[in-house]
Amino acid sequence: MCGICGELRFDKQTPHPDLIKRMSAKLARRGPDSQGMFNDGAVAFGHRRLSIIDLSEQAKQPMVDETLQLTLVFNGTIYNYKELRAELQAMEYEFFSEGDSEVILKAYHAWGEQCVERFYGMFAFAIWDKRSQKLFLARDRFGIKPLYYALDGASLRFASTLQALIAAGGVDTSIDPIALHHQLTLHASVHAPRTLLNGVKKLPPAHCMTFTAEGEVTLRRYWSLNATRPSASLSEADWLLATRYVLKKSVERHRLAADVPVGVLLSGGLDSSLIVGLLADHVEDLHTFSIGFEDIGGDAEKGDEFEYSDQVVERFHTHHHKYLIPNSEVLKRLPEAVCSMSEPMVSQDNIAFYLLAEKVSQEVKVVLAGQGADEVFGGYFWYPQMDAAQGASLEKFRSHYFDRDHAEYLETVTAPFHTPDVSSAFVQRELSQANADTFLDQVLRFDVTTLIVDDPVKRMDNMSMAWGLEARVPFLDHELVELAARMPPELRLKEGGKFPLKAIARGLIPDTVIDRPKGYFPVPALKYVRGEILQFMRDILMSEACVKRGVFNRAYVEKLLAAPESYFTRLNGSKLWHLALLEYWLQLNVD
Repeated sequence: MCGICGELRFDKQTPHPDLIKRMSAKLARRGPDSQGMFNDGAVAFGHRRLSIIDLSEQAKQPMVDETLQLTLVFNGTIYNYKELRAELQAMEYEFFSEGDSEVILKAYHAWGEQCVERFYGMFAFAIWDKRSQKLFLARDRFGIKPLYYALDGASLRFASTLQALIAAGGVDTSIDPIALHHQLTLHASVHAPRTLLNGVKKLPPAHCMTFTAEGEVTLRRYWSLNATRPSASLSEADWLLATRYVLKKSVERHRLAADVPVGVLLSGGLDSSLIVGLLADHVEDLHTFSIGFEDIGGDAEKGDEFEYSDQVVERFHTHHHKYLIPNSEVLKRLPEAVCSMSEPMVSQDNIAFYLLAEKVSQEVKVVLAGQGADEVFGGYFWYPQMDAAQGASLEKFRSHYFDRDHAEYLETVTAPFHTPDVSSAFVQRELSQANADTFLDQVLRFDVTTLIVDDPVKRMDNMSMAWGLEARVPFLDHELVELAARMPPELRLKEGGKFPLKAIARGLIPDTVIDRPKGYFPVPALKYVRGEILQFMRDILMSEACVKRGVFNRAYVEKLLAAPESYFTRLNGSKLWHLALLEYWLQLNVD
């Protein structure tokens, strides 16, 4: 719902107001409704507000509680804030506003850093405790809301975007070779605390961090996901009943925490259609939104899924908005979308969500979306392929997920960026974590707690907040994720995946939507690289800036350019696009 930034000095100096203003200016699109600043000795905060809950001046930020001597900057939504508010009022806390921001302040005072364990929601926030002279930072369980930071011996700076930290100055923008290995191997998923840049880190999901005024820091993980079977055996009917109950509660929780209208991004797939089905009977004039692109022609895929979204609209009579984007618009608007990426993201969906968010933001401030359901309920084609493969866990995962094996990575980049096979080592370590009964439990937990943070979660935040639009993801409610993780994976993968959702949807939404083949947000022009877009990528990868940067092996680049539709990753991504996007992001955001 907002953009946040700040600085804590460890050297007895005070933060310069211009530095906070520069960071805040980079966050303006995330919070177009108002802005604010706060300073108190060694600490300063900046805030850009997107007003969604309690639209009054009493809820503005930075929020200062003079009685408790606490100050907050917060991005996100606490969905159970009303229940927590009632609990805190029973403890004799008095409130001056009606929103969720003040609930965070009171909760921190009442329960300390354990307050985060009580929050249902998506959040990244900072609290300055004047009495103890400590700064507390926290991020939600799935990293739905971002929190970047730059740390040196003199200060800590933090912000909602990497670009805001760069704007503050003094950031080491050299490329981290380990992060580059992950970028080009794990579908652009660079796990926290790393980013592609050596000088910028990010707070890991489900973690909180406390800094003293002297620069001492403590980091704590406050939540982890248990992927083992419960002691009491449950029948299939029991699991389905529990899933329906928790999902319906999650959808309602995500809808109700708003003082503005809430819409739904309707892709035409099972997940978003199910959200519409669960809402439509008790939401008057529900607004839904779909986007499509021109077909590329020939043997390529269709550019829209309107045939399915139209059926859902007809069933539930929603107030529907449908947008068809010409392929010429993809290239024209691509620079804006890439500038809105806090980190380079290679999914074709990015430009689609960016253009859709622009249209949707003209109608509503909040939308629900179906992202996360595939990871939580096993909807991707590679899960059963991995499970059926032979070999150790790492090899089964690597052979069906890695964008390129280590040998090809070494072929892709120049010698200064060569590393050991750090992505394999990372995946091995994550899969081996305790509390997962089977290989599929390991994979699904790894996906939903780690890989999903960078795709699709970061995509949803970056592309929607670029237009002051808050996208909420009810399938990533932690109660629902915890329930699904305890469920036998074979139940989730039954009937081609996402069986619990299909069973819940049966009779509610059209069968043709439930039984359709798994679809992906199609942007054919970025997958089947031809014409203007091919020339665009060629110009980027052959540019003086790219050659001078010296990241990519020129022979490998020329091989991809010679046959742009011949080199795809195991997840059907264009390897040429992966390189072009990375270089283009560096040129627009770092150079």
